Amino acid sequence: MAVYVDDAFVHADWGRWTGGGHLQADSTKELHAFADALGLRREWFQSRPGRPDRDHYDLHRAGRDAAILAGAIPETAREGVVRRRALRPQRDRARG
Repeated sequence: MAVYVDDAFVHADWGRWTGGGHLQADSTKELHAFADALGLRREWFQSRPGRPDRDHYDLHRAGRDAAILAGAIPETAREGVVRRRALRPQRDRARG
């Protein structure tokens, strides 16, 4: 199991989110535990029913930096897309 943070908001001006990214994990349970440790509110969790590969918290620059210091694996936004797409066949087989 792992927790990841991408650089989705590092490039370009995203207002308060500039420099941040998406916090994701291999499981929702692990994502919430990590987010709790960072002091994130559960109401900030973003989920799409049936698409657990999209579950995330948005982080601003300081939050992204804190997540990396706490052990989140930094990745580019593109690497995150590739990682999540690789999980889809597993999820679809599990539904079977």
